[in-house]
Amino acid sequence: MAEKGFRKFIITFTVITASLLELIDTTIVNVALPDIMGNLGATLSQVSWVVTGYVVANVIVVPMTGWFSGRFGRKHYFAGSILLFVIASAMCGQATGIWELVIFRIIQGIGGGALLATSQSILVETYPPEELGLANALFGFGAVVGPTIGPTIGGWLTDNYSWPWVFYVNIPVGILAFFLTMVYIDNPEFEHKTKKVDWWGIALLIAGIGALQVLLERGEADDWFAANYIIVLMVVAVIGMVGFVARELTTENPIVDLRVLKNRNVALGSFFVFILGFGLYSSVFIFPVFTQNLLSFTALDTGLLFLPGGIATMIMMPIIGISLKKRVPPQYIAVFGMLLFFAFSLMLSRQTLASGEQDFFWPLIIRGVGMACLFVPLTTIALSGLKGKDIAQGAGLTNMIRQLGGSFGVALIATFIDRRNSFHRSNLVQHVSEYEPVVRQHINQLTHAFTASGSSPMQAQAQAYKALDFTIMKQTYLMSYTDAFWIVGIFFVICIPLLFFTNTSKARGDAPVSRH
Repeated sequence: MAEKGFRKFIITFTVITASLLELIDTTIVNVALPDIMGNLGATLSQVSWVVTGYVVANVIVVPMTGWFSGRFGRKHYFAGSILLFVIASAMCGQATGIWELVIFRIIQGIGGGALLATSQSILVETYPPEELGLANALFGFGAVVGPTIGPTIGGWLTDNYSWPWVFYVNIPVGILAFFLTMVYIDNPEFEHKTKKVDWWGIALLIAGIGALQVLLERGEADDWFAANYIIVLMVVAVIGMVGFVARELTTENPIVDLRVLKNRNVALGSFFVFILGFGLYSSVFIFPVFTQNLLSFTALDTGLLFLPGGIATMIMMPIIGISLKKRVPPQYIAVFGMLLFFAFSLMLSRQTLASGEQDFFWPLIIRGVGMACLFVPLTTIALSGLKGKDIAQGAGLTNMIRQLGGSFGVALIATFIDRRNSFHRSNLVQHVSEYEPVVRQHINQLTHAFTASGSSPMQAQAQAYKALDFTIMKQTYLMSYTDAFWIVGIFFVICIPLLFFTNTSKARGDAPVSRH
C-alpha cells in the first residue's frame, strides 16, 4: 500500500540508510586491509577473505530474501537482518585473529544481504506505480553511491582512528534503522507465510553461487585453472547452478521464484543490471589501483577523488526519477548513460604518468552522471510489471545479478590487465636495446647520476639498468590499464541496441503494479 506524508519520508529514510550501510561495507574495508594484516599478523591471501567472505554471503542471501520475507514476515526479517548486521559489525571490530574476523564478516554479509533487496521491495511498495522510477532513484543512492564513498570513509577512519572503526561506525546508524523499522514499517497486505522449506533449493543455491563467487574472487590470484581447487569450484558451480535452476522451475514452493524471468522486461532488465554491476565495480576496482600504484596517490586521496562523482550521482538520481514519472522513455536515458560511461572510459584511457588530481575531476563527474542515468532506468525496467510478492523476488534476483556482474567484471578485468601486461612488456623490451643510441645515452645519464650520489661505477650501472626496467614496468602497466578502460567503454556501447527490445510503456509505470 502506498504511503503518504511523514510516514512515507521516514520509511524512505530508513530503508535507504539500511541499504547504504550494507553497500558501503562492500568497499569501506578495502583501504584498511594493510592495517588489518599488520595488526592481526595475516598474509595478503588470508586477509583477502575478509572481502571475499562478505561478498559470497551477500550474493547467496540476496536472491532468497523474497522467500525469507514470506516465511518470517518482511518487517521482522528486515529488522532482524539489521540487528544481525550490527552485532556482527561489533564482533568484527573486536576480532583478535584473521579467521575470527572472516567468520564475523560472513555473518555480517548474511545480515547485509537482506538489507539490499528488501529495501528496494519496501520502497517499491511505499510509492504508487507512477512513481516507480522515483522509488528506484532513491534506492540508487545506496546502490551506486555506497561503493563509491566507501573507500573515502574507510581511508579517513583508518588514518585518524584505527581499522576496527570501519566496523564500529555501523553500530549507531544500524540501531537507528532497527528502531525506525519496528515503529514505521508494516508487512504488505499481500504477504502470506510460506510453510514448506525448499531445502534442496537452498543447498543448490549455496553450492552453485558460493562456488562461482569464490572462483571469481580468487581465480586471478591463483592463476585460474592452474590451481586444482579452482577446477573443483568450477565443477561445483556448474552442477549447483544447473541443479538449482531445474529445482526452482519444478518445485511448488521455490526458495527463488525464477518464473519472474518469463516477463521480458525482467529478463532483459536483469541482463542490463548485470552490465551495470560490471561497469560500476570494475571501474571502482581499476581506478584506485591505477592512481595508487602508478601515480603514487594515497588511499585517502583516491577516495576523495570519487566524492564529486558521488555528489553528481546523488543530484541526478531524483532528477531522473522525476523524468521517468513524466513519461520520458527509460531506454533513452539509459542510452545516454551508456554513452557517458563510454566517454568516461575514453577520457581515462588517455591519461599519462604525469596526470594529476585535476585530470580526473571531469571524467569522474561524467561517470557519476552516467551511473545515475543507468541505474534508475534499468532497475525500473527490470521491476516494471511485477505484482505483489513477485516484486520481492524480482528485487532479490536483480540485486544478486548486479553483484555477480561486479564479480565477473573485476575477475575479467584483472585477468585482462595481467595478460596485457605480458603483451606490452614483451613489445617494449623488443624495442629497448642497449645498442640503440637513445637507450645508451639514457643509461649513461642514469649511471652518472647514481655515481654522483655516491655509488661505485658497478653499482651505478646496475642501478641504471634497474631504473630503466622500472620505467618499462610503469609504461607497461599504464598501457594495460588504459586498454582496460577502453574495453569497458566499448562493452557498454555494444550493448546499447538491446535496450530497445524492452517495453517502454510498462517501464514508465503505465501498467499498474498490483499490491493485492
